[in-house]
Amino acid sequence: MFIKSTTFALTLLLGTGCSHVTPNYDARFGDAVRDAKRKMTINPDAGKDGNPVVGIDGRAARESMVQYQKSYKAPPPAVNVINIGGGIGGGGEGR
Repeated sequence: MFIKSTTFALTLLLGTGCSHVTPNYDARFGDAVRDAKRKMTINPDAGKDGNPVVGIDGRAARESMVQYQKSYKAPPPAVNVINIGGGIGGGGEGR
């Protein structure tokens, strides 16, 4: 009975000892993710700006999306670029 009560007392002591630490962590929970998102955003006020985006026009953007989607329906053939133990063209050098 003594061992059970001692174990229970130690469990309560450890639980109360850790409970005062978590509010410090909870107050800053998610700061790293929010900071990373802020650093990845070039212009956070872009939605408030009425100027058009400079770069690609609508027709070219649409065509690139169509080509992108087609690449999954019929992917291009794989090209083996690793050439181990042989010459390019197989000319028979060194025989």
